[in-house]
Amino acid sequence: MQNQLKNESSPYLKQHENNPVNWLPWNKKSLENAKNQKKPIFLSVGYASCHWCHVMAHESFENLDTAKIMNEKFINIKVDREERPDLDFIFQKSLAILTGTQGGWPLSMFLDENGVPFTGGTYFPPIESNGRPSFNLVLENVSKVYSEKREKIISQKSQMELVFKELNQKTAVLKQDLEPFIERIITYLDDENGGFKGAPKFPQFYIFDTIFYFYNKNKNKKFFSVVEKLLLNVSSKGIYDHLEGGIARYTVDDKWIVPHFEKMLYDNILYVNLLNQFIHKSNNDYFKSKLIQTINFINSEFKSKDNFLGSAYDADSEGIEGKYYVWKFDELKNILNNDLELFEKKYLISQNGNFEGSNILIQKQNTNLSLDENIKIQKLENKLLIERKKRIKPFFDDKIQTDLNCYWLYSTLISSIILDDENLFGTTNNKINKLKEKLKSKIYHCYDKSDGEIDVFLEDYVYFCLLLITDYEINNNKNSLESCKSLMNEAWNLFYNNESKLLQKNKLKSNDMFVNPIDISDNNIPNGNSFYLLLCNKLFNISEDNNWSVKKDILCKSFHASINSNFSQMFSYLKVLDICEQNITLTFHGKLNELNKFKKNIIKNLLDKTTIIYKESNDQFFSVICKNQACSEKLTNFDDINKYINENLF
Repeated sequence: MQNQLKNESSPYLKQHENNPVNWLPWNKKSLENAKNQKKPIFLSVGYASCHWCHVMAHESFENLDTAKIMNEKFINIKVDREERPDLDFIFQKSLAILTGTQGGWPLSMFLDENGVPFTGGTYFPPIESNGRPSFNLVLENVSKVYSEKREKIISQKSQMELVFKELNQKTAVLKQDLEPFIERIITYLDDENGGFKGAPKFPQFYIFDTIFYFYNKNKNKKFFSVVEKLLLNVSSKGIYDHLEGGIARYTVDDKWIVPHFEKMLYDNILYVNLLNQFIHKSNNDYFKSKLIQTINFINSEFKSKDNFLGSAYDADSEGIEGKYYVWKFDELKNILNNDLELFEKKYLISQNGNFEGSNILIQKQNTNLSLDENIKIQKLENKLLIERKKRIKPFFDDKIQTDLNCYWLYSTLISSIILDDENLFGTTNNKINKLKEKLKSKIYHCYDKSDGEIDVFLEDYVYFCLLLITDYEINNNKNSLESCKSLMNEAWNLFYNNESKLLQKNKLKSNDMFVNPIDISDNNIPNGNSFYLLLCNKLFNISEDNNWSVKKDILCKSFHASINSNFSQMFSYLKVLDICEQNITLTFHGKLNELNKFKKNIIKNLLDKTTIIYKESNDQFFSVICKNQACSEKLTNFDDINKYINENLF
């Protein structure tokens, strides 16, 4: 028997269409249903590649007895957190407020009939285990409490609204030195293994991107070394897929060895971004190989409809976590035969393995392999990959997310310049043009919904505009610049919340939750508020239109007033605020026909922290570099420009 999820587009929701639970999607009709029946709502939030979401589904949502309780006593709503990030944000915060516990997925929330949460949790087992009560008992208890205390529970809405309002309280700080926040975060880092101390271990690359930005600014070697240590460990250990490329979401241990095997597009975007920055400064061939392998993997294996990218690969295949990726020792012995000993020169493998009797491939540190050995081992890696591809692959969530596709294309465009890869540069530009065509009439997050339901978020606008302005800065595409201006104004009108002086996650006029989602934290990717400010700064520099200066001032004040209490969740803002403060511009004047010969080499040094401006005319070519309105003399050739950059900027 199918439920209402059969009509949904999300792969995650469709995974549950045959559950005996009467699942409904989150929409106005489902919420009205709860009001009319005066029933509490059970809200389950997850995503297609989530291991524990699958576990709870098999144990509880496919169980007829559990489904009977759910159907009789609750309105049951299932949400894909990637389709509705605004909703996931609000209810993850709600769980922390109500229970004091950390959220995660699956998120299991209980809401009153008006959609206001009153209790919840994450994963609940079918029978009591490790201090977690059985899900059936939770359902029965919540239903009983709601029927006995319904009016009291409903009356708590104003308290929840007040708590959410206080979450974004600001200080009186208008401006401050930002570098001390970098020093503070470094005290939490793992000196031996890189990244943050403890387990589970998430890379959180956007934090290290900001640290590296400040290294470029002040040449503090400590800032360089923490980034290098993270990249070395992540790129050589089990979190990285050494046969095909790309990283898993996190590791369960503190040494980056045993991954939770799901692969997310957003993690790999941030990995590529940080590699771009690091390779430009270090010219490290090892990291170049990881960058190229990861780009090739994502472009090939994450391909979805019309050559855009899907969202994630599951951790499980054939119901077993990691089965696709790990190797029994005897398996390796049979495949590699006499070459096993050579393979062991590069990889740590053993009879007992490092994961449930199997081997997750981990590179040895400081191996001195000859060129001939490296070539031979590469052939062995390809041999294993061919063998691995005969296995049943994990489930692929082919959902296309606009913000992530834009961010990937931005990142690989930068990669193509860092790597001097003309082929990658050309194919990425072709994909950018294709994406612009797709979004020319309407921007939407995953699915174009014509029924008035929420289908676009702040990050979709912001990351598309980031891609457009980068197309202008690299390719002098004036149409992209004009589109960027128009969409940035549109985004302000749609998302700017005047009460908080911040941009909220969904459209003000179509919010369907009990509070507005004012989210300032960096999460899977840097927050849309942060990059909106970056774009305002660029647009003001290019156009000299005070419209952008006014918006920039509003956001700068709001961010400085928020950072002291949220600095570890706002690391991308530190970088963006400093970029705005330094305000470096490079303007190309006159005849630009000779510029293409050396433009990429200049941009390579500047793009991440500078605004590129074109003022084309019939005059002789020259360029001017400014920092906080202090400008260079006219620079007429590549050597002069490069010399000025090296001596005066970084």
